[in-house]
Amino acid sequence: MSTKDSRVRVDTHDGVTHVTFVERHILEEASIQKIGEEVGALIDGEVSPKLLLDFSNVEHLSSSALGLLITINNRVRAKGGQLRLANIDPQIYEVFVITQLNKLFQIHADTEQALASFK
Repeated sequence: MSTKDSRVRVDTHDGVTHVTFVERHILEEASIQKIGEEVGALIDGEVSPKLLLDFSNVEHLSSSALGLLITINNRVRAKGGQLRLANIDPQIYEVFVITQLNKLFQIHADTEQALASFK
């Protein structure tokens, strides 16, 4: 799925779809929409998706990107799936705490912990 203009890299580990964001700054509306389309297609392609969103490359997120994460979470849950977030920069994590999104998402320090958390 990772094409030249793709905004994400996708790997699979033991039934978990591991999505790594390519861009360091997820700020522009067109980029956020493209990410939404790509991740949405991954969710639609699974009966009960197990999705890990990896933020190791990301330095900045816009409020629209946070909204997209909520939408992704809702779509995964609607299909009885599981979503994990990992490798979030401490400054970005502070935004999750301030907005209380850290209570909505299962956030892990690294990829290994996140992968181990799937049932």
